[in-house]
Amino acid sequence: MRLQKETPEGPIKLTLPARKPVKRGTLRRVIRDAGLTVEEFLGLL
Repeated sequence: MRLQKETPEGPIKLTLPARKPVKRGTLRRVIRDAGLTVEEFLGLL
């Protein structure tokens, strides 16, 4: 699954796996690609 969000700095594009559950390393990569730290991500939950 591809997600895209437009920001003032340019688009943020993420690719997420379609299977569940998502492996820990894959989730960390997606969080990093989104420009977040794990702590920031957890704060958004």
